[in-house]
Parts: sequence; structure tokens; C-alpha cells
Amino acid sequence: MNTTPLKNFLELTYEELEEMNTKARSITDPAKAEAAHIKYLSGEARIKAVTVCFSDIEGRLHMLDYNKQFFLDSLNNLTFDGSSIRGFSELHESDLRLVVDWTSITFLPSDIFGPGKVLVFANICGRDLIPYESDFRGRLQAYTHDIKKSKGLEAFMAPEIEGFLMAGVDAEQSFDKKVGFTLVSTGGYYHSLPLDDLRIFIDRTAEAIGAMGFKNEKDHAEVAPSQFEINFSYTDVVRACDQILLYKLVCRQVAEQLGMTATFLPKPQQNINGCGMHTNISLAKNGKNIFHDKNGEEGLSKVGWEFINKILNRAPELCLLINSSVNAYRRLDPNFEAPNQIKVSANDRGSMIRIPLANERTARIEVRSVAPDSNPYLALFGLLKTGIDDALPKDDKSDKRPRLRFLPGTINDSIRLFKASDYMTELLGESAKGKYVDWKVEVAHRNPRELGTSVKDAEVLYHHEVTNQYLWNQF
Repeated sequence: MNTTPLKNFLELTYEELEEMNTKARSITDPAKAEAAHIKYLSGEARIKAVTVCFSDIEGRLHMLDYNKQFFLDSLNNLTFDGSSIRGFSELHESDLRLVVDWTSITFLPSDIFGPGKVLVFANICGRDLIPYESDFRGRLQAYTHDIKKSKGLEAFMAPEIEGFLMAGVDAEQSFDKKVGFTLVSTGGYYHSLPLDDLRIFIDRTAEAIGAMGFKNEKDHAEVAPSQFEINFSYTDVVRACDQILLYKLVCRQVAEQLGMTATFLPKPQQNINGCGMHTNISLAKNGKNIFHDKNGEEGLSKVGWEFINKILNRAPELCLLINSSVNAYRRLDPNFEAPNQIKVSANDRGSMIRIPLANERTARIEVRSVAPDSNPYLALFGLLKTGIDDALPKDDKSDKRPRLRFLPGTINDSIRLFKASDYMTELLGESAKGKYVDWKVEVAHRNPRELGTSVKDAEVLYHHEVTNQYLWNQF
């Protein structure tokens, strides 16, 4: 009997992967990255496929696996049908192009993604290679390049993404409000047994993303039972957004392998804490953190305070970008540490923005109202562009705190404010604004106008990270 393996695809240890991904991350020049990685792919016969990733307008991750040789031969003509992707082109103008961002290359753990694969993110362009208006990864990347060139600014971000681990595979797709979800752990903040289901899941996920080049910092069980959080380090905002989508993908895959479901619904179960994506942001100039001022209030500079007040000023209009689902408004419940107050505080965790205790290196603001199911590229585009480029009202001052207000209580209230906002039209462009809000209106119409006291079937089954064409058409 022949025992010779029939396949010889690349499979590397986690230590080897981490070394390769760390080296890849150090090549930040796009041209140098392209040359280095094309050379590697051309010479490594054990790579069978390149996974190309992009995000739709709602933040759902899409992936195409290209045969490696076809991918290399077709780099200047990678196309896909944009009419099948939410918020992209119409049927009569369906062809769109994928433009690979070689600085995003990631070497993948074979036990999560299968052997012999590498992954890259791509930006979307039209047939004419003009960047596509609904592709907010491309727009965020272009904006960061612009502020670096015109103002000398660099934007950095670190997310704190909370999620829940639920019993059973595909627990979201089979959700029934009469039954709800089944939690796999009854522990709480920082508490889980060393080898319980939650801890095994956290450990496996942390190991996998560490091998993928994430610089892990800490991981733990969160406040609610069966809730988790895995933190990774500050990096530039585009890379951080890529990592958010990959982190959620790995969480879901690891959970499925364990016979469970990782969900990032903001509030999958009533009467316990929901999930946020606390978004830590800072700006640097000439390598110096310009949010820091040791003599400033709470150690924050005038630039930092202006950034905060601009966001607070536009908070009602921005809310649909950072709380983009029906379920997200269930999380904004003041009884569970909900950051629904349009104010800033160093200590009050009910505030939309918190100023963490920090030093010259770590000075930042923490936008606590961002939901984990938001489109990270769109959310950061809105927050950054508002904090940097918007103007405060003429009667405002950088040290003046707006009167206490609250974020919208339902997605319908948020949609109304968003649609009426001339600022949102200016920020996103009329077409992209219209495409985004159309999807929000569609899902809002499939749900009761009021949230009520229990999680409804529709807010789970028609959620943009859960639904597919079959479920969507069941309405």
C-alpha cells in the first residue's frame, strides 16, 4: 500500500507563522511589500490559494479563494459581481475590481483556514480603477494617507471587542425567541475555570490570532456569563480594522470547531450586560502622541479635547454608523453600564467617551458606544474625519462640555436623524449615504418599532452578520 502523502500543501507551526507575519508587518511600503510577497508566492510551490478579503458597506466580511497561479497572472484584472454585495453596484453596472493591498498579507494557521493558504485584503474600484465610493476600507485608507501628507498626522486605534459564546453550531441562524440562546458558562468578570468551554475557546482563539501577527495583550471572561474579550495592541487604523474582521472570523471558526457559536450581537440576551467594541483612538505627529498634555485636564491636550467635542457635537448623527443594527439599541440600556450618555468622563462608564488613565505614550480617548457589529472602516472613517476636520459651533469652546443628551433609543430614531443630516451627506457622499441607510431601513421594517423586553427573532435572523439570501427572503 502506498503511504506517500498525496498533497504537499504548506502547514507551519504557530511559532513559524508568528515570525513570518511579524516580518511581513514590518514592510509598510506598498511597492516593497508587493515585490517581496509576489516573489515569495511565486517561489513557494506549497501555497495553493490566496484568499482575498473585502468588506461590504455594512461591514460583513467577504472572501474569495483564488488559485495561486491564476491570482498572480490576473493581478491587474481581479473582478467580481458587485451587484450581489450589499451597498455596492447596481445590476446594470455590476463589474467591480479588486485592488490588492500587499501590506495586509497574512500567513494563516492551517488548523483554522486549511493548509496552503495566505490572505490579503483588497480595496474596491470601478471598471475605470477609480476607488469605489461604497468601499470604506479604501476610503479610510485614502483618508489616512491624506492627513499624513497634508497635516503630518497618523491615526492609531486599538479595539476592545466583546462577544458571547453560545451552545450549539449556527445558534444565530436557528434562533427562536421562545428559547433564546444557551450560555456555555455561568462565570463572570475575569472568572472561568482553566479548562472550561469558555477558557478553551479563548485560549485557542488567542493562540491563532497571535500566530497571525496580532500582538496580543490580554484575554479574559467578561462581566456577563459566557462573555469574552481578547485584546490586541495599538496599530494604524486600517490594519486595526482588518484585524477586527479577522478576529471575529477566527472566533467563529474556533467556536464551530468546538461545537459552539461565537456571536457579536450587541445584546443577544436580556437582563445581562451587552457587548461593545470600545474603540481607543489617538493621533500622532512626528512620532509624538498629540493627545497628551501632562498639564491638560485629565492629561489630555487641547487637540484631544477638540476631537472629543466634535464627536459629541455630531453624536446623534453619527450614531447609525457606530450602532448599525436593531439589536445594537437594545445594548444602550442604562441599567447595564450602557454608554448612551453624550458626554465625556474619566470614570463614568455610562459616558459615550471615556478618558483612560494614561501617560505620554498611551494617552487616548475611548469611544465606548461603538457596537461590535458595526462596519469598523465606516465607523472609524466617521469618527476620525469628524474629530479632525469638522468645525465646532461658533459659540463652542474647546473646554466647554455640551449639556447632557442621550443617544437615540431605537434604530428608527437613529435613521431619522441620519437621513435628515446634511453633515452625513457631506461626510459620506449622497450615494453612499443613501445605499447605507436603505439597508438600515429594510432591516428596521422587518422588526417591531419598539424593542420591547425580549430579543425578537427578526433582530437576530435579519441581522447583517447572520442573515443570508434565503433568510432574507423568508419575510
